[in-house]
Amino acid sequence: MRYDFKNLLNRKRRYIIGLTFVFLSMAFIGLAFSIEGRSDFDDSRTEISLRKLGHLLLLQSGDSTSRVLPIERITADEYQIRFEQHLTFQPDSLLNTTKDLLAKTPFRGDYIVNVLNCGTRTVTYGFAIAGDKHDDITPCLGREQPRGYYAINIKFKPAEQGAAKGTYILGSLSALAFVCFVFFRPVAQRKVPKDGRAAQLITLGALQFDPQEKQLKINNESIDLTRTEARLLHIFALSPNETIARTRLQKEIWEDEGVIVGRSLDMFISKLRKKLETASDIKIVVVRGKGYKLEVSYKV
Repeated sequence: MRYDFKNLLNRKRRYIIGLTFVFLSMAFIGLAFSIEGRSDFDDSRTEISLRKLGHLLLLQSGDSTSRVLPIERITADEYQIRFEQHLTFQPDSLLNTTKDLLAKTPFRGDYIVNVLNCGTRTVTYGFAIAGDKHDDITPCLGREQPRGYYAINIKFKPAEQGAAKGTYILGSLSALAFVCFVFFRPVAQRKVPKDGRAAQLITLGALQFDPQEKQLKINNESIDLTRTEARLLHIFALSPNETIARTRLQKEIWEDEGVIVGRSLDMFISKLRKKLETASDIKIVVVRGKGYKLEVSYKV
């Protein structure tokens, strides 16, 4: 009886320690995500500031009517400002305007600005700003740039707080997973279907389309698609025999993809049509004044 009583105490002690680890892990995770909430607010302020920067650059270029396109967040610390129309800029004005505007956002310190020529995909101009002015890199001032289709990339130095937050989250989740495995032993595991890819395939007439792999299969012939072609066909495939407006296609495909120069929706429609030529029961037709439709003839 004494041996059993001692084992009972040991088991209770193990569960108490396990529960303590669980509660501490949840507390750390809650703290980390509360920090994340504040960071999200700062990130939103950053995007608004960058949109204002784009607006000021358009005004300096003599453009008071065209739009600044949606700010694209490339990574956690890198953003891209895109414009609807061509513009020109003075490196001095770009430097001073950027510094004045971002100086009002103290949660962002060092950063690098690169102006991209969207036609050639090259860096036209760039500079680096540091907390210490002696470390600033500001080349080629006083030289006005030619009018062109530009995008502006701004990369901020990662905040140390973000690294600490990530460590808290990963450490807490690891501890929580370990405790759950040792002390609470999962009763059952979820079964994953062996053929997970089968659910991704879309069949339309004689055509099979895999959006994930960006591939068509028509009459046992495999045809590779580009990323844009696959996104375009995916929109059509989800609404066969329905008219889809041009504006919707343009927004869903290019709004978050960055700047594309010299390309148009009609060009990608034409390329996609050629790849669908061997599928006699499928074709993309123009609905005049409205948009496009993927016509599918289902054989009975």
